[in-house]
Amino acid sequence: MARTLRSKQTSSSAAAVLAESADDAAFATTLAKGLVVLEAFKAGTTLLGNMELSTLTGIPRPTVARLTHTLAELGYLRYDAERAKYRVGARALRMAHPLLADMQFRQVARPMMQELAQSVRGTVSIGLLDGTSMIYVETARSGDVGPHVPDIGMPISVVMTAMGRAAAATLPPADAAFLEERIKNEDAELWSAFRDTYRAGLAQCASRGFCACWGEYIASIHAVAAPLFHARELKQSFSINCGIPAFRLQPGQLEGEIGPRIAALADNIRAIVNAAGPSIEARKQNKKRARP
Repeated sequence: MARTLRSKQTSSSAAAVLAESADDAAFATTLAKGLVVLEAFKAGTTLLGNMELSTLTGIPRPTVARLTHTLAELGYLRYDAERAKYRVGARALRMAHPLLADMQFRQVARPMMQELAQSVRGTVSIGLLDGTSMIYVETARSGDVGPHVPDIGMPISVVMTAMGRAAAATLPPADAAFLEERIKNEDAELWSAFRDTYRAGLAQCASRGFCACWGEYIASIHAVAAPLFHARELKQSFSINCGIPAFRLQPGQLEGEIGPRIAALADNIRAIVNAAGPSIEARKQNKKRARP
């Protein structure tokens, strides 16, 4: 039972939890389907009709129609009568505020993040581990930062990014092992392609306090990231990254200069908010796991 509950809690989407919960009598299926519909709205798919939502979610169109109508009545969706489609409503923003308000360290960190972003002409962002994704919870940037413009709420891959690897480095060993299992189960091909790079990133966080990503997620953006901390009671893991257009980087600059700066920034943030860094035990385990 504990294993099943843990699996559901770390699922990367409402759809995955819904699929796993068919035999759970206490599970509110209708509520879950409504959340699946809401999660279908992403960057690039901000205006969707009932048929499109049915195709994206696998939920029958009549059910989708009832869900979208209800969500629109509640303010979580907004109906565009001219296009006969829905977009996310303003009330959805209310759901994010209590979570962000509990992360007061973001306000402390932002001026320092902005200073580094301006200095290197890139972006500096804090991410929160959510299943097999990272969710941006704070970001600062200079002017032109290239094709990737981070924003609060944006999800990115754990296994393909420096930010994700750095967040994984904050996890206790058992949780880190479970995350690897989850990534593998969700996308075995992706895990096979990035397993060694991912584990090398964990080892680099253990030995140097940061890890680097050389365009694995977006070819034209190189990045470094450092572990921030793991809030054990809330089971939240944070990391901080710095992304820079590759053409702006001098040879050796990413790891020789910017990596140590992002690690120092992480140290400063932890010191100001009195947060503990990743445990030595977890770092040793990560390093051991990285060996062939």
